[in-house]
Amino acid sequence: MSYLVTGVQHCSPVKQMHKLAGTLFKTGILKNIFGINEQQFKISRASSHLSSEKANSYSYIIVGAGSAGCVLANRLTEDPLSTVLLLEAGPKDTLLGSKRLMWKIHMPAALTYNLCDEKYNWYYHTTPQKHMDNRIMYWPRGRVWGGSSSLNAMVYIRGHAEDYNRWSREGATGWDYEHCLPYFKKAQSHELGPDQYRGGNGPLNVSRGKTNHPLHHAFLEATQQAGYPFTDDMNGYQQEGFGWMDMTIHQGQRWSTASAYLRPAISRPNLSVSEKTLVTKILFQGTKSIGVEYVKNGQRKKAFASKEVILSGGAINSPQLLMLSGIGNADDLKNLGIPVVCHLPGVGQNLQDHLEVYVQQKCTKPITLYNAQKPVKMVKIGLEWLWKFTGEGATAHLESGGFIRSEPGVPHPDIQFHFLPSQVIDHGRVPSTMEAYQVHVGPMRSTSVGWLKLKSTDPNDHPIIEPNYMSTGKDAWEFRQCIKLAREIFAQKAFEKFCGPEIQPGSHVQSDKEIDAFVRQKADSAYHPSCTCKMGQPSDSTAVVDPETKVIGVENLRVVDASIMPSVVTGNLNAPTIMLAEKAADIIKGLPSLEEKNVPVYKPKTLETQR
Repeated sequence: MSYLVTGVQHCSPVKQMHKLAGTLFKTGILKNIFGINEQQFKISRASSHLSSEKANSYSYIIVGAGSAGCVLANRLTEDPLSTVLLLEAGPKDTLLGSKRLMWKIHMPAALTYNLCDEKYNWYYHTTPQKHMDNRIMYWPRGRVWGGSSSLNAMVYIRGHAEDYNRWSREGATGWDYEHCLPYFKKAQSHELGPDQYRGGNGPLNVSRGKTNHPLHHAFLEATQQAGYPFTDDMNGYQQEGFGWMDMTIHQGQRWSTASAYLRPAISRPNLSVSEKTLVTKILFQGTKSIGVEYVKNGQRKKAFASKEVILSGGAINSPQLLMLSGIGNADDLKNLGIPVVCHLPGVGQNLQDHLEVYVQQKCTKPITLYNAQKPVKMVKIGLEWLWKFTGEGATAHLESGGFIRSEPGVPHPDIQFHFLPSQVIDHGRVPSTMEAYQVHVGPMRSTSVGWLKLKSTDPNDHPIIEPNYMSTGKDAWEFRQCIKLAREIFAQKAFEKFCGPEIQPGSHVQSDKEIDAFVRQKADSAYHPSCTCKMGQPSDSTAVVDPETKVIGVENLRVVDASIMPSVVTGNLNAPTIMLAEKAADIIKGLPSLEEKNVPVYKPKTLETQR
């Protein structure tokens, strides 16, 4: 999901011959034997350069082999006449072709390993957050085949139908629910089979949890005791309520976009994939994008696109690469000495994310995942997974959750819950200390909006990330609601036989002032950065791409990833990003958009009550 890449797998024999010839000429051997003069040799080298440039030319160059880039690489190479070069910052997600040897990526339960180091992870950090006790927030992002779909918690959530209708109202015409639902279905192969909302034969395998853990059942029973509905498919007719989560896990393995889309296409002769190379700049002739410059093994190289360059680096990398290439706020670019190709002030603005807190409860029975995290047990779990892809290693354990409304009058859910029969401390970087369970809870449509800007002209420097968390009173109020409503669920009868003391926030945290202080100290990113290259109408000065995903003001350049969302959706971002890339692929191919009209969507009987 990035703009780094390893070497392009093209080695021109013409280039090699001329390299050898150059050495021989310098020693005078060719000169003496064949009587070739220096002028003739220069002409020969020039024609070699042209043929080399042709060899490095493709129909499309896609920057970033993440959740969107893998989809595009697959769909665009379905046309045998289109050649595609896919560039990725990080390494492959397999070792010697084996998923087992890269178990830290492919074993679902091992997901926290890659959140703890920089091997497959950009390891970003924000500026100190002035509304959160000046905390610097950690933002892991995937830097590997599959991008963040190779690092995430594998939760498959589409968002609410009204998110996409809102996109359309915000200027992304043609991106309403009727035009997005068919692409969710096209992507998906759900283990429960197809219906009006689910897909049945797409490349992205989606499943439900298999552990049947008693704490998941207690959680769902407690939510109903608290007065919330059970929904049998929060990605279908009814998002509101609680139920079993869909997950991108297939036969006990993480099913990233690398597994779903890239590997099935990798043998196509019109697809070239290159990992571990840093794309440093988009190349332009005037305002026409013609290719990219990248660094491979310390060498600066170029690749050319006859049709389009497509950025799929994600909500941080894509705006960063645009700005490095001269597209962004002209004043900011000039201050850094970057020649301006196009003044687009919206690049890097409109940054949106989801914050969440963990409400944790001590468990009185030894049934949580605490024992599973002890070394001997971990070895047993790991060996079973390596042998059969089964057991406790074959799930991420976030198997239940739901969506509710924070107060009367809210038309569709604005709070999300993920339940986990375990305790997580500091993004999983600190081991669990006791038998405990927790719910991750946070608002879905925060009013705080941030930005990102270049720190320098060095592509290796991470940009300045300013999410501006908790900068409005509305966000503070919503978090109070999140904690109060989560506590109410944990206080239900279904948890009586499991319920020990509250660990976090803790029984001493009761007043609004105390809750606010807890949120400032403990809320963290849910890893959903988005909206930094907002899609909208060309007349909107804050828009970066138009509804066709084309960058406004230049030619032959698109952005297709979570950065082009006009506003963040109600839920996790992986499924919407894959949908977005599926839909964009049809746009790029010039195909008419799929559409499904009049698909029913649940609405509460009354908005006069919160539930």
